[in-house]
Amino acid sequence: MISLSGKAVPLCPEALSHSGMLRLTRNSDLPRPLRKKYGLLSEDAAGDGFGAVFRKSHGTGLGNSGFRLSAELYHLDDGDVVYVDGATSRLRVLYRRASNQNSILLTERCNHLCLMCSQPPKSADDSWLMSEAKELVRLIPDDTRELGFTGGEPTLYGDEFLELLSLCKSYLPRTAIHVLSNGRAFKDFEFARKYSRVKHPDLMIGIPIYSDDPVTHNFVVQSDGAFSETIKGILNLKALGQRVEIRVVLQRYSVERLEKIASFIARNLLFVDHVALMGLEIMGFTRANLEELWIDPYDYKDQLSAAVSLLRAYGINVSVYNHQRCVVNEDIMSAYRKSISDWKNEFLESCEGCLKKDECGGFFFSQIRYRTSDHIKAFR
Repeated sequence: MISLSGKAVPLCPEALSHSGMLRLTRNSDLPRPLRKKYGLLSEDAAGDGFGAVFRKSHGTGLGNSGFRLSAELYHLDDGDVVYVDGATSRLRVLYRRASNQNSILLTERCNHLCLMCSQPPKSADDSWLMSEAKELVRLIPDDTRELGFTGGEPTLYGDEFLELLSLCKSYLPRTAIHVLSNGRAFKDFEFARKYSRVKHPDLMIGIPIYSDDPVTHNFVVQSDGAFSETIKGILNLKALGQRVEIRVVLQRYSVERLEKIASFIARNLLFVDHVALMGLEIMGFTRANLEELWIDPYDYKDQLSAAVSLLRAYGINVSVYNHQRCVVNEDIMSAYRKSISDWKNEFLESCEGCLKKDECGGFFFSQIRYRTSDHIKAFR
């Protein structure tokens, strides 16, 4: 598991007052006009003009804004983006160039209270996250393959959310942008139209549906009227030619009707671009409601196979996320994805020596701590 935060100890008094966002580089010969927004990774360069210098050693006395990195941050490399605070000696990793699963949290505010929410909503004003995201987009390398925006509910920002997407179009036109949203804001056709006018060349929005039954969906998200507004939002987006992914988090309430959910999508939302069937991440509200929500993935493997088969039969692109290789049937393997971000991915000791470990998506670290399938076994 890779750490996304750690110590950055100031090596000189001047560094104590330094704080800010920097893109990292190992190029000490970077043109001087560009250096201010870069942090130099170097053991011996003075780093004149750079925003900061980061070292693994105790320092050489060079430079006037040096930081010594703690061991958990030795993975930092050229192109990564960090935020360093000299006053607290803390560093946060905001973007990792080596990862294809970079996500940016835009807000913890939300108009849902989903039973299995891994990021429980808060009511406090956290608009600083949006400001940080706008600065970050300007520093991310333009050859980044994919970038995600999550919440909370990002569309609560309204037009400012659309401004962020426009910024991505300007600075990251070759980057696939994936937004997670409950979709309800798009029930307003005018807002959906504004979203469509951004015209980013590779933009998709992922919207969850937890049941074909409105009452069950509304119960899972703890909000009356949510189902109808979400479906209307999806219809508006597709009417405007926008790419939409439907996400189904697999827990007791969705698994009970999984084949019916697949049938509902096939009959009513055949035009969506992708369907993701996703295992639980045991964080936040999921942890609090685990006994109510948990169902062993091995116990629903046949329902999962049936849902994948049905969606495929209708020509719908479908993927299975966040499952272990040994608890699913062979017939879904063409839809199976290794989807858990590397910074929160682990394996059990019993997985050592498994012949199919390289094919397996592994576990969220929270799964290992709280609940895993009773049928995990290594292929020998």
